[in-house]
Amino acid sequence: MFFLTSWLPSLPSLDWGSSLLDSLLQGLIGACGVSVLGSFMKIYFFIYCVNDPKRKKEKEYLLSQWALLEPLHLAGLTAFLTVVGVRVATLVVLEFSLRAVSMLLTLNKSSVVPEFLHLILLCQYSLGCGLTCGLSFLLEGAPHQTLNLLLSLGLAGLLASGARRLNHHICHLYELHSREQYCGACLTLLAKWHDIPVLLGQALRVAFLVGDMAAVALINRDFLTTSEAVRFWTPLTICYTLLVIYMQEEQRQHSSTQSQYQTVFVRMGGLFILLLTVGRWMDLMGVFISLFGELWCLAGSRVLLDLCQKQDFSQLPSVAAHNPAKPEAQPQPKAQPQPKAQPQPQLSKDKVHS
Repeated sequence: MFFLTSWLPSLPSLDWGSSLLDSLLQGLIGACGVSVLGSFMKIYFFIYCVNDPKRKKEKEYLLSQWALLEPLHLAGLTAFLTVVGVRVATLVVLEFSLRAVSMLLTLNKSSVVPEFLHLILLCQYSLGCGLTCGLSFLLEGAPHQTLNLLLSLGLAGLLASGARRLNHHICHLYELHSREQYCGACLTLLAKWHDIPVLLGQALRVAFLVGDMAAVALINRDFLTTSEAVRFWTPLTICYTLLVIYMQEEQRQHSSTQSQYQTVFVRMGGLFILLLTVGRWMDLMGVFISLFGELWCLAGSRVLLDLCQKQDFSQLPSVAAHNPAKPEAQPQPKAQPQPKAQPQPQLSKDKVHS
Protein backbone atom coordinates (compact mmCIF):
# COMPACT_ATOMS: atom_id res chain seq x y z
CA MET A 1 0.00 0.00 0.00
CA PHE A 2 2.78 2.43 0.88
CA PHE A 3 4.59 1.44 -2.35
CA LEU A 4 1.52 2.33 -4.42
CA THR A 5 0.81 5.62 -2.68
CA SER A 6 4.40 6.76 -3.21
CA TRP A 7 3.79 6.71 -6.99
CA LEU A 8 0.43 8.49 -6.92
CA PRO A 9 0.39 12.22 -7.73
CA SER A 10 0.12 14.63 -4.84
CA LEU A 11 -2.39 17.47 -4.71
CA PRO A 12 -2.02 20.63 -2.62
CA SER A 13 -2.40 19.77 1.06
CA LEU A 14 -3.88 16.41 0.00
CA ASP A 15 -2.41 12.97 0.71
CA TRP A 16 -3.74 9.60 -0.36
CA GLY A 17 -5.32 7.86 2.62
CA SER A 18 -6.92 9.32 5.71
CA SER A 19 -5.92 12.89 4.74
CA LEU A 20 -7.83 12.50 1.49
CA LEU A 21 -10.93 11.43 3.42
CA ASP A 22 -10.55 14.34 5.84
CA SER A 23 -10.19 16.82 2.97
CA LEU A 24 -13.26 15.36 1.27
CA LEU A 25 -15.30 15.66 4.48
CA GLN A 26 -14.18 19.26 4.95
CA GLY A 27 -15.15 20.05 1.37
CA LEU A 28 -18.59 18.50 1.90
CA ILE A 29 -19.13 20.51 5.08
CA GLY A 30 -18.12 23.73 3.34
CA ALA A 31 -20.43 22.96 0.42
CA CYS A 32 -23.31 22.26 2.82
CA GLY A 33 -22.75 25.63 4.48
CA VAL A 34 -22.88 27.36 1.10
CA SER A 35 -26.03 25.38 0.26
CA VAL A 36 -27.76 26.66 3.42
CA LEU A 37 -26.85 30.24 2.50
CA GLY A 38 -28.07 29.80 -1.08
CA SER A 39 -31.37 28.22 -0.01
CA PHE A 40 -32.29 31.10 2.28
CA MET A 41 -31.33 33.68 -0.34
CA LYS A 42 -33.57 31.91 -2.86
CA ILE A 43 -36.42 32.00 -0.34
CA TYR A 44 -35.89 35.73 0.19
CA PHE A 45 -35.87 36.60 -3.51
CA PHE A 46 -38.81 34.31 -4.26
CA ILE A 47 -41.00 36.00 -1.64
CA TYR A 48 -39.87 39.37 -2.96
CA CYS A 49 -40.99 38.37 -6.46
CA VAL A 50 -44.31 37.11 -5.06
CA ASN A 51 -44.96 40.49 -3.42
CA ASP A 52 -44.11 42.35 -6.63
CA PRO A 53 -46.66 41.61 -9.40
CA LYS A 54 -44.21 42.93 -12.01
CA ARG A 55 -41.78 40.06 -11.27
CA LYS A 56 -43.98 37.16 -12.29
CA LYS A 57 -41.53 36.09 -15.00
CA GLU A 58 -38.61 36.00 -12.56
CA LYS A 59 -40.71 34.05 -10.07
CA GLU A 60 -41.53 31.38 -12.65
CA TYR A 61 -37.87 31.17 -13.60
CA LEU A 62 -36.89 30.63 -9.97
CA LEU A 63 -39.44 27.83 -9.72
CA SER A 64 -38.09 25.97 -12.73
CA GLN A 65 -34.36 26.29 -12.21
CA TRP A 66 -33.15 25.12 -8.83
CA ALA A 67 -34.49 21.55 -8.67
CA LEU A 68 -32.05 20.23 -11.29
CA LEU A 69 -29.01 22.41 -10.60
CA GLU A 70 -28.80 22.06 -6.81
CA PRO A 71 -27.21 18.55 -6.65
CA LEU A 72 -24.80 19.37 -9.49
CA HIS A 73 -23.82 22.66 -7.86
CA LEU A 74 -23.22 20.93 -4.52
CA ALA A 75 -21.06 18.20 -6.07
CA GLY A 76 -18.94 20.64 -8.07
CA LEU A 77 -18.38 22.95 -5.11
CA THR A 78 -17.38 19.96 -2.96
CA ALA A 79 -14.75 18.97 -5.52
CA PHE A 80 -13.29 22.49 -5.66
CA LEU A 81 -13.13 22.86 -1.88
CA THR A 82 -11.54 19.41 -1.51
CA VAL A 83 -8.56 20.03 -3.78
CA VAL A 84 -8.01 23.78 -3.42
CA GLY A 85 -5.48 23.49 -0.58
CA VAL A 86 -5.41 25.15 2.82
CA ARG A 87 -2.93 27.92 1.99
CA VAL A 88 -4.86 29.24 -1.00
CA ALA A 89 -8.15 28.90 0.88
CA THR A 90 -6.78 31.07 3.69
CA LEU A 91 -5.75 33.77 1.22
CA VAL A 92 -9.20 33.72 -0.40
CA VAL A 93 -10.87 34.16 3.00
CA LEU A 94 -8.62 37.06 4.01
CA GLU A 95 -9.08 38.80 0.66
CA PHE A 96 -12.87 38.62 0.82
CA SER A 97 -12.94 39.77 4.46
CA LEU A 98 -10.87 42.83 3.62
CA ARG A 99 -13.08 43.56 0.61
CA ALA A 100 -16.28 43.13 2.65
CA VAL A 101 -15.12 45.43 5.45
CA SER A 102 -14.04 48.08 2.95
CA MET A 103 -17.36 47.86 1.10
CA LEU A 104 -19.46 48.07 4.25
CA LEU A 105 -17.54 51.11 5.48
CA THR A 106 -18.04 53.01 2.22
CA LEU A 107 -21.71 52.20 1.58
CA ASN A 108 -24.13 55.00 0.82
CA LYS A 109 -27.36 55.06 2.78
CA SER A 110 -29.36 54.88 -0.44
CA SER A 111 -27.63 51.67 -1.58
CA VAL A 112 -27.28 49.72 1.66
CA VAL A 113 -29.86 47.04 0.84
CA PRO A 114 -28.75 46.09 -2.72
CA GLU A 115 -25.04 46.24 -1.92
CA PHE A 116 -25.49 44.11 1.20
CA LEU A 117 -27.49 41.50 -0.73
CA HIS A 118 -24.93 41.60 -3.51
CA LEU A 119 -22.15 41.00 -0.99
CA ILE A 120 -23.96 37.99 0.47
CA LEU A 121 -24.36 36.45 -2.99
CA LEU A 122 -20.68 36.97 -3.83
CA CYS A 123 -19.34 35.40 -0.62
CA GLN A 124 -20.36 31.80 -1.36
CA TYR A 125 -17.00 30.38 -2.42
CA SER A 126 -15.18 32.42 0.23
CA LEU A 127 -17.60 31.07 2.85
CA GLY A 128 -16.79 27.51 1.81
CA CYS A 129 -13.06 28.26 2.08
CA GLY A 130 -13.61 29.86 5.48
CA LEU A 131 -15.43 26.79 6.79
CA THR A 132 -12.70 24.44 5.56
CA CYS A 133 -9.99 26.65 7.10
CA GLY A 134 -11.81 26.79 10.43
CA LEU A 135 -12.21 23.01 10.50
CA SER A 136 -8.55 22.48 9.58
CA PHE A 137 -7.42 24.74 12.40
CA LEU A 138 -9.86 23.58 15.08
CA LEU A 139 -9.32 19.86 14.42
CA GLU A 140 -5.59 20.00 13.80
CA GLY A 141 -3.89 17.30 15.88
CA ALA A 142 -7.19 15.92 17.23
CA PRO A 143 -6.97 12.18 18.07
CA HIS A 144 -10.31 11.39 16.36
CA GLN A 145 -10.28 13.97 13.58
CA THR A 146 -12.11 11.85 11.01
CA LEU A 147 -14.85 10.93 13.49
CA ASN A 148 -15.31 14.59 14.43
CA LEU A 149 -15.58 15.51 10.77
CA LEU A 150 -18.19 12.81 10.23
CA LEU A 151 -20.27 14.17 13.10
CA SER A 152 -19.89 17.72 11.73
CA LEU A 153 -20.90 16.50 8.29
CA GLY A 154 -24.03 14.90 9.74
CA LEU A 155 -25.06 18.19 11.35
CA ALA A 156 -24.22 20.20 8.23
CA GLY A 157 -26.15 17.73 6.07
CA LEU A 158 -29.22 18.04 8.28
CA LEU A 159 -29.10 21.84 8.08
CA ALA A 160 -28.60 21.82 4.31
CA SER A 161 -31.37 19.27 3.78
CA GLY A 162 -33.77 21.22 6.01
CA ALA A 163 -33.02 24.50 4.23
CA ARG A 164 -33.47 22.84 0.83
CA ARG A 165 -36.84 21.32 1.87
CA LEU A 166 -37.98 24.70 3.21
CA ASN A 167 -37.01 26.30 -0.08
CA HIS A 168 -38.98 23.69 -2.02
CA HIS A 169 -41.98 24.16 0.29
CA ILE A 170 -41.94 27.94 -0.03
CA CYS A 171 -41.58 27.89 -3.81
CA HIS A 172 -44.60 25.63 -4.29
CA LEU A 173 -46.96 26.35 -1.38
CA TYR A 174 -46.13 29.79 0.00
CA GLU A 175 -48.74 31.69 -1.98
CA LEU A 176 -51.52 29.27 -1.02
CA HIS A 177 -50.59 28.94 2.65
CA SER A 178 -50.02 32.66 3.17
CA ARG A 179 -53.39 33.44 1.61
CA GLU A 180 -55.25 30.78 3.61
CA GLN A 181 -53.16 31.30 6.79
CA TYR A 182 -52.57 27.57 7.02
CA CYS A 183 -48.85 26.79 7.57
CA GLY A 184 -46.70 27.96 10.47
CA ALA A 185 -43.52 28.25 8.40
CA CYS A 186 -45.26 30.24 5.67
CA LEU A 187 -46.94 32.54 8.18
CA THR A 188 -43.61 33.16 9.92
CA LEU A 189 -41.97 34.09 6.63
CA LEU A 190 -44.99 36.17 5.71
CA ALA A 191 -44.24 38.46 8.63
CA LYS A 192 -40.44 38.12 8.90
CA TRP A 193 -39.10 37.39 5.40
CA HIS A 194 -37.45 40.81 5.15
CA ASP A 195 -35.26 39.91 8.18
CA ILE A 196 -33.55 37.03 6.35
CA PRO A 197 -30.56 39.11 5.11
CA VAL A 198 -30.01 40.48 8.61
CA LEU A 199 -29.92 36.99 10.15
CA LEU A 200 -27.66 35.71 7.38
CA GLY A 201 -25.35 38.68 7.88
CA GLN A 202 -24.97 37.90 11.58
CA ALA A 203 -24.18 34.26 10.84
CA LEU A 204 -21.67 35.25 8.16
CA ARG A 205 -19.89 37.60 10.56
CA VAL A 206 -19.31 34.74 12.99
CA ALA A 207 -18.23 32.33 10.24
CA PHE A 208 -15.74 34.76 8.69
CA LEU A 209 -14.41 35.85 12.08
CA VAL A 210 -13.52 32.25 12.89
CA GLY A 211 -12.23 31.71 9.36
CA ASP A 212 -9.99 34.81 9.49
CA MET A 213 -8.43 33.84 12.82
CA ALA A 214 -7.86 30.30 11.54
CA ALA A 215 -6.38 31.65 8.28
CA VAL A 216 -3.87 33.86 10.08
CA ALA A 217 -2.84 31.00 12.36
CA LEU A 218 -2.49 28.53 9.46
CA ILE A 219 -0.35 30.94 7.44
CA ASN A 220 1.93 31.88 10.34
CA ARG A 221 2.69 28.27 11.22
CA ASP A 222 4.80 27.95 8.05
CA PHE A 223 7.21 30.72 9.12
CA LEU A 224 10.12 29.98 11.42
CA THR A 225 11.17 33.59 12.03
CA THR A 226 9.49 36.97 12.17
CA SER A 227 11.43 38.24 9.14
CA GLU A 228 9.95 35.48 6.98
CA ALA A 229 6.45 36.42 8.12
CA VAL A 230 7.10 40.10 7.36
CA ARG A 231 8.38 39.26 3.86
CA PHE A 232 5.11 37.44 3.22
CA TRP A 233 2.57 39.74 4.88
CA THR A 234 3.94 43.03 3.48
CA PRO A 235 3.41 42.29 -0.24
CA LEU A 236 0.16 40.47 0.61
CA THR A 237 -1.25 43.55 2.36
CA ILE A 238 -0.16 45.89 -0.43
CA CYS A 239 -1.57 43.61 -3.13
CA TYR A 240 -4.91 43.18 -1.38
CA THR A 241 -5.26 46.91 -0.68
CA LEU A 242 -4.68 47.79 -4.33
CA LEU A 243 -7.12 45.10 -5.42
CA VAL A 244 -9.83 46.40 -3.08
CA ILE A 245 -9.40 49.98 -4.34
CA TYR A 246 -9.49 48.89 -7.97
CA MET A 247 -12.57 46.68 -7.52
CA GLN A 248 -14.53 49.36 -5.70
CA GLU A 249 -13.91 51.85 -8.51
CA GLU A 250 -14.79 49.23 -11.11
CA GLN A 251 -18.06 48.35 -9.38
CA ARG A 252 -19.07 52.01 -9.13
CA GLN A 253 -18.60 52.46 -12.86
CA HIS A 254 -19.86 49.08 -14.06
CA SER A 255 -22.37 47.13 -11.97
CA SER A 256 -23.33 44.53 -14.59
CA THR A 257 -22.94 40.78 -14.29
CA GLN A 258 -20.05 40.82 -16.75
CA SER A 259 -18.07 43.07 -14.42
CA GLN A 260 -18.40 40.43 -11.67
CA TYR A 261 -16.65 37.89 -13.86
CA GLN A 262 -13.95 40.43 -14.71
CA THR A 263 -13.47 41.10 -11.00
CA VAL A 264 -12.93 37.40 -10.34
CA PHE A 265 -10.21 37.23 -13.01
CA VAL A 266 -8.52 40.35 -11.61
CA ARG A 267 -8.58 39.01 -8.04
CA MET A 268 -7.22 35.59 -8.95
CA GLY A 269 -4.66 37.14 -11.30
CA GLY A 270 -3.36 39.33 -8.48
CA LEU A 271 -3.22 36.35 -6.14
CA PHE A 272 -1.38 34.32 -8.79
CA ILE A 273 1.27 37.03 -9.25
CA LEU A 274 1.66 37.33 -5.49
CA LEU A 275 2.20 33.60 -5.03
CA LEU A 276 4.76 33.58 -7.84
CA THR A 277 7.01 35.63 -5.57
CA VAL A 278 6.21 34.50 -2.01
CA GLY A 279 4.26 31.25 -2.45
CA ARG A 280 4.89 27.67 -3.43
CA TRP A 281 4.55 26.05 -6.80
CA MET A 282 1.66 23.87 -5.70
CA ASP A 283 -0.23 26.96 -4.54
CA LEU A 284 -0.48 28.12 -8.15
CA MET A 285 -2.69 25.11 -8.92
CA GLY A 286 -4.87 26.13 -5.99
CA VAL A 287 -5.31 29.59 -7.55
CA PHE A 288 -6.62 28.05 -10.78
CA ILE A 289 -8.97 25.82 -8.77
CA SER A 290 -10.21 28.88 -6.85
CA LEU A 291 -10.81 30.68 -10.14
CA PHE A 292 -13.07 27.87 -11.36
CA GLY A 293 -14.74 27.68 -7.95
CA GLU A 294 -15.60 31.39 -8.00
CA LEU A 295 -16.94 31.14 -11.55
CA TRP A 296 -18.94 28.06 -10.53
CA CYS A 297 -20.63 29.93 -7.68
CA LEU A 298 -21.29 32.98 -9.87
CA ALA A 299 -22.90 30.80 -12.52
CA GLY A 300 -25.14 29.17 -9.91
CA SER A 301 -26.26 32.56 -8.55
CA ARG A 302 -26.62 34.36 -11.88
CA VAL A 303 -30.40 34.73 -11.61
CA LEU A 304 -30.22 36.07 -8.07
CA LEU A 305 -27.44 38.51 -9.03
CA ASP A 306 -29.55 39.79 -11.93
CA LEU A 307 -32.53 40.23 -9.62
CA CYS A 308 -30.39 42.06 -7.10
CA GLN A 309 -29.14 44.49 -9.74
CA LYS A 310 -32.50 45.05 -11.45
CA GLN A 311 -34.73 45.47 -8.42
CA ASP A 312 -35.61 48.83 -6.95
CA PHE A 313 -35.01 48.25 -3.26
CA SER A 314 -35.88 51.79 -2.31
CA GLN A 315 -39.45 50.60 -1.69
CA LEU A 316 -38.39 47.47 0.19
CA PRO A 317 -39.06 48.71 3.75
CA SER A 318 -42.58 49.75 2.82
CA VAL A 319 -43.20 46.41 1.10
CA ALA A 320 -41.84 44.46 4.03
CA ALA A 321 -43.59 46.46 6.69
CA HIS A 322 -47.14 45.46 5.94
CA ASN A 323 -48.76 42.07 6.04
CA PRO A 324 -50.39 40.99 2.73
CA ALA A 325 -53.02 39.01 4.64
CA LYS A 326 -54.08 42.16 6.49
CA PRO A 327 -54.26 45.09 4.12
CA GLU A 328 -53.38 48.42 5.50
CA ALA A 329 -56.17 50.84 6.28
CA GLN A 330 -56.56 53.46 3.64
CA PRO A 331 -55.95 56.97 4.94
CA GLN A 332 -59.16 58.85 5.34
CA PRO A 333 -59.34 62.22 3.57
CA LYS A 334 -59.22 65.16 5.84
CA ALA A 335 -62.51 66.93 6.39
CA GLN A 336 -62.67 70.19 4.55
CA PRO A 337 -63.28 73.17 6.85
CA GLN A 338 -66.81 74.48 6.51
CA PRO A 339 -67.11 78.15 5.55
CA LYS A 340 -68.29 80.34 8.33
CA ALA A 341 -71.87 81.67 8.01
CA GLN A 342 -71.95 85.31 7.13
CA PRO A 343 -74.06 87.41 9.57
CA GLN A 344 -77.26 88.60 7.98
CA PRO A 345 -77.78 92.38 8.04
CA GLN A 346 -80.49 93.41 10.46
CA LEU A 347 -83.15 95.81 9.27
CA SER A 348 -83.71 98.93 11.20
CA LYS A 349 -87.05 99.56 12.99
CA ASP A 350 -87.89 102.50 10.71
CA LYS A 351 -87.65 100.33 7.59
CA VAL A 352 -89.71 97.63 9.23
CA HIS A 353 -92.56 100.06 10.07
CA SER A 354 -92.45 101.52 6.61
